[in-house]
Amino acid sequence: MVDCPSMLAIADPIHLVLVRCDPSGDSNLLSSHYIEWRHVLASGRVNTSLELMGIGTENQVPVGILDIQLELIPKLPQILAEDVISAQIALEKSKQAERERLFLVYAKQWWREYLQIRPSHSQRLIKIFAQDENGSSRPTCSYIRALRAGRLLDTPRQAARFVSLINYAKVPTLGGGERAELWTSMHTFLCLNKGDSEDHAVLLCGLLLGFGLDAYVCVGTKSKSAAHAWVVTIATDGLVTFWESLSGHRYIHRSVNPDDPPDLKQYKPIYPYRTVGCVFNNKCLYANSQPTDAIEVCDFNFHNESKWKAMSPDAISSVYGAAPGWACVTPLCASGVDTHLASNSLEQELRSLVTDHRKDVGLTTTWNDQLSYLLTPALAAYETERCTGVTSGTEEFQDAIRRAVPDGHTFKGYPIQFVHRNARRAFSTCLRSPVCEEIINCRGDHVSLAIRVRVFTYPEAACATWIMFACKYKSVL
Repeated sequence: MVDCPSMLAIADPIHLVLVRCDPSGDSNLLSSHYIEWRHVLASGRVNTSLELMGIGTENQVPVGILDIQLELIPKLPQILAEDVISAQIALEKSKQAERERLFLVYAKQWWREYLQIRPSHSQRLIKIFAQDENGSSRPTCSYIRALRAGRLLDTPRQAARFVSLINYAKVPTLGGGERAELWTSMHTFLCLNKGDSEDHAVLLCGLLLGFGLDAYVCVGTKSKSAAHAWVVTIATDGLVTFWESLSGHRYIHRSVNPDDPPDLKQYKPIYPYRTVGCVFNNKCLYANSQPTDAIEVCDFNFHNESKWKAMSPDAISSVYGAAPGWACVTPLCASGVDTHLASNSLEQELRSLVTDHRKDVGLTTTWNDQLSYLLTPALAAYETERCTGVTSGTEEFQDAIRRAVPDGHTFKGYPIQFVHRNARRAFSTCLRSPVCEEIINCRGDHVSLAIRVRVFTYPEAACATWIMFACKYKSVL
């Protein structure tokens, strides 16, 4: 058992995240609070009240009071004096404040040197600091930690799929003006199950680092000059791969030489990115100092000092090397959703909604259970393709459908994927598709409908919900 002096040296706080969940399934972040738990070492039990503050621009507005009780189990054989605990905490805060001050001095000097290279660099997206949900300005490198997913994720591509299934949501703003920017800590992001592109990119970068890849978060712009963040990995052979954390797509980057003659056939990029200002991970930060920040001509050789200005790794590690309040690593949790129960339940709800919808328009409904079952391999193939990029199993599915549909009959199918399990929301979205609406409202001779739902769970609350509507009817010429 760990003794009191050893526990006193554990500086990681308890991170409390307060999230409001609406009946529709939407969630909103109300408060994020770090609890200093070590006072319990003085008595074994502490009762206290926490004033929980708001998020972002509302971080000075209280959202409520929470009464908590902290207790160590089993009880400690010895306790520490309260003044010893307070002195240790004060010493840690003093040292951390000094490290942050020194890093700020260094960052200012580094930024002046970067602007001396080319005055136009002031217009590039260089993120040295970012504000978190508590209103604290933190070095961007401190948001990333190499994250090992244990046995919950098996491959980097599966990790990319997991991150893409977390909902995308921009930071809400009050009034007009420029886009609000708020980076959430990894724990808050996972609890909320939604976030901006920066949150997705930071999590994906941490997972790829955990899988042993040389990964960095890219900060730049995409189409229409909108600020955006994504991930880049550099292979040992120099291959540059972009990972879009919002979709899970991967793109190979081949830089274009601007000095090549115009009649030379050039590689046309298919990725949506336009410029890149800087890249960073948990150990380093590089600012793009090439003549242009256009990504199609960008060389991602970070060791070339004439093209990338590096920030000192020692300076970066020093600012959070002693584990300040926001430096704890959050392990991933396994999903608590029963995939079979969730799939069956959602499928039955959608069947009822389809039956009621057809009844309202004067149509009867006949369900074909066998045809519904035959749709299962297609949904599995769709998810496998999203994870691996490889299509498989479609030949067997197509052959089974041909055998199930008699001559003179027509088969129509409509697959769609969601990141939630709300039947009414999914059905409403499907009806907005002309193809799906035509299937649901199918009229004719010997009409039978089919539906199959398959829920694929991932760590935390992420899930991919695949739904396929289908119909079979006799063609009338």
